Amino acid sequence: MSKKVLIMDTILRDAHQSHAATRMRTEQMIPVLAQLDEVGYYSLEGWGGATFDTCMRFLNEDPWERLRTLRTYLKKTPIQMLLRGQNLLGYRNYADDLVDKLVEKCFENGIGVIRVFDALNDPRNIEASMKAIKKYGGQLRATDPARGIAEAAISYTTSPVHTLEYFVKLAKTYEDMGADNICIKDMANLLLPFDAYKLVSALKKSLRPETKLHLHTHNTTGTGDMVNLMAIEAGVDIVDTALSPLANGTSQPATESLVATLRGTEYDTGIDLNKLIPIAEHFKKVASQLEKDGSLNPKVRQVDVKTLIYQVPGGMLSNLMNQLKKAGKEDKLSEVLAEVPNVRRDCGYPPLVTPSSQIVGTQAVMNVVMGERYKMVTKETKDLFAGKYGQLPMPVDKDVAEKVLKGEKPITHRPADDLAPEFDRLKEELFQKGFYAQREDIPDEDVLSYASFPEVAENFFKWRKASREGVDMDMAKTGVYPV
Repeated sequence: MSKKVLIMDTILRDAHQSHAATRMRTEQMIPVLAQLDEVGYYSLEGWGGATFDTCMRFLNEDPWERLRTLRTYLKKTPIQMLLRGQNLLGYRNYADDLVDKLVEKCFENGIGVIRVFDALNDPRNIEASMKAIKKYGGQLRATDPARGIAEAAISYTTSPVHTLEYFVKLAKTYEDMGADNICIKDMANLLLPFDAYKLVSALKKSLRPETKLHLHTHNTTGTGDMVNLMAIEAGVDIVDTALSPLANGTSQPATESLVATLRGTEYDTGIDLNKLIPIAEHFKKVASQLEKDGSLNPKVRQVDVKTLIYQVPGGMLSNLMNQLKKAGKEDKLSEVLAEVPNVRRDCGYPPLVTPSSQIVGTQAVMNVVMGERYKMVTKETKDLFAGKYGQLPMPVDKDVAEKVLKGEKPITHRPADDLAPEFDRLKEELFQKGFYAQREDIPDEDVLSYASFPEVAENFFKWRKASREGVDMDMAKTGVYPV
């Protein structure tokens, strides 16, 4: 019996997010989109994550226009996106009406598969997203079974609480919430090969036969190819890879290598290497340009086994180094890396993924730089201890909690229950900024962009208006907008 392995390629999203801070432009993708569509991938990841922010902040691109462009060329292959649950595409909890509207517009503009996760693995924080995905995705699936897919992701990590039984129980919970696929999201490449075999085997035994199991890992520690292979032998249905010019290191293992490895076996992907070679040649040029522009640092392609010790993903490590540089304390990096596991333990062992990775990392930096643990506490650290990001995997350290919360009582309910509807208020707020003659002229997509990143979106809207009115584009790029 054939056990064909399906591939999601991350070249249009996570590959350049991992290697080049998400700086690939839409125009650099367009020349090979039609060829990518003919490869035979399960899906192509092209949206979500940090693309929404960087499109507007650094590239002067409308992320919604990028999505519509991708959909124009990708006629056969579903576009997959990454959604941060109640955090959507930003870094805070958003009201349920914004969650519903964003999911509706994602599918309407071209998304086929939505991978949704919560940094704390709190099912309550993906509840609204899952309901919206099932509602709007169900409408799509009625006419196109390959689109409208709900993929719920487990944020993989290791700790005393993150056992095999924990992950199986969580996966079953997500399946009961309506997930079509379950994803193991190994963002820091902490999942080791034999553990991958055990985890995939346990999940395949527990999940319904029709539920696909999807593995997402990186190659930060150099084990990614082995992790994928062991997971495939255990029965995983889909794996994430990246075309070789932007693969390995902090990115995913290379697509071509896995396709070649499985060729002629019972797991054969059915993908023709000859179709991948010219596409890879194009992205070699793109990677060279990104490196020339300073967006791609060759160091991200190297193996870093320290990740296995400190559990610090590549993006988090970059943030720590930047924070220490600004504080003039670059020599303290080893102390900060040693402090990260301590802060994580104090916080109840959250997985280190956006936004919890930034919260734990920043607090570790402050603990080291201040010379006293928790002498100064960020608002985000306090909110984490207070339950405002969701339920932590384990109880927090009581002594640290007293120091951090200073008498504030933690909440135990779903954090989003405290949020009033936002969409109409934000639409009115955006109208008052003067970008539109009538409220009715404001696209829902612009409201969602503004909701996610108010200042960034406002600056982008100014640039967009300036460019449409034919002003000197060099002047527009300076940030001084003659409109």
